Amino acid sequence: MKKKHHHKKKPSIFKKWTGKLHLWFGLSIGLIIFIVSITGTLFVFKDEVENFTRKDVIYHNEQNIAQKQILPIRVLEKAVDAQLKEKYKIHWVNVPIDKKMSYQFYWYEHNTEAWNYFDEFPIYKVAYVNPYTGKVLRTYDEKNGFFSIVKSIHWSFLLKQDWGKYVVGIPVIIFIIMLISGIILWWPKNKSARKQRFSFKWKNIKNWKRKNYDLHNILGFYSSIFALIFSITGLFYAFFVVQAMIYFVFSGGNTVYPDFSHITTKAPIEQRSETTLDKVIHTVQAKYPNSFGFAIDLGHPHMDDHEHPNFSVFVKHLSYSYHKNSSLIFDENSGELLHTYNHEDKNFGEKTVAANYDIHVGSILGLPTKIIAFIVSLICASLPLTGFLVWWGRRKKTKKAIFFINLLPRNYTIRKCQ
Repeated sequence: MKKKHHHKKKPSIFKKWTGKLHLWFGLSIGLIIFIVSITGTLFVFKDEVENFTRKDVIYHNEQNIAQKQILPIRVLEKAVDAQLKEKYKIHWVNVPIDKKMSYQFYWYEHNTEAWNYFDEFPIYKVAYVNPYTGKVLRTYDEKNGFFSIVKSIHWSFLLKQDWGKYVVGIPVIIFIIMLISGIILWWPKNKSARKQRFSFKWKNIKNWKRKNYDLHNILGFYSSIFALIFSITGLFYAFFVVQAMIYFVFSGGNTVYPDFSHITTKAPIEQRSETTLDKVIHTVQAKYPNSFGFAIDLGHPHMDDHEHPNFSVFVKHLSYSYHKNSSLIFDENSGELLHTYNHEDKNFGEKTVAANYDIHVGSILGLPTKIIAFIVSLICASLPLTGFLVWWGRRKKTKKAIFFINLLPRNYTIRKCQ
């Protein structure tokens, strides 16, 4: 009796071309995706690393602060200027709600004529300052700092942000197509195939090619949903249409973002004084005593100065995340509070847009989501490597087969076993 042979079913035309597309795209953008993913991995724990390395200056350690007064903001500004003598004006100050914490004074200039990261920002620097004495505790060159450079590589490959973001953004679009095509290729045909797709079966496997294939296949599947989320939230910064689509979808079809540009300063400039910003600071502190902190623009002209419709203050409610925030608009001359827009006032589309950065870097729920972001980014960095090795292994195998076929006599016929 003849033995029945079960011939392997050929893949469909659709899956065949999906595989080719997956391969071609992978070979063309693999290196870019590796760099973007590995820099994303390095950036995830930026806050934790900086909080550890700067812990001795984040808190000023001033004694008996209950009996002392914080110096007016303009007095602090002049004290910092006198100590550091920078050629540029201080741009803004981060004011913490916790009175044990130092103020952070930032210098930040943006040269719109530059073509690369290092020329685009003539200065990006922070000074940690004791708000009770005005003493500068330490300064950090953020522009040349490790995490700023990593972020710029991730964002624009150290090119000018205005167009460098497309150098990263377009390959990320291709990567999204690859993730979808990868899921299609992974999708099992039947139950027996399904068992092999969800876990590693390496007990009796010694072949590195098989192990590498499983790493690419299984890790790629498990990370694909998170990788899609991180990719789309990254495209948010490269393409305005992505921002508009995210807002449209999550706001329930709204096409117009809330606009408060009509709320502007009305008081005459004569009312502005050295204490106007202190009035603003005290209002914010009294209104949000349980928030983390807020930023105050000192109002000096800068290299890329543009018209601001109003004087607004951004309040960050959580130490680990930006998504929960409030915006306040003040009269720039009198310091009077004109408008308050809290997190609770926003529609779901606005909340989603506000949460985009935190979702992208994994800080949305603190440490647990950061760990997820770290692992997924690391897997994404590995996919071009394991994918290349899969292709290279098959390529060598094909070449070897062709070599041995060429060694056979011309009249030799290869027959299938019956």
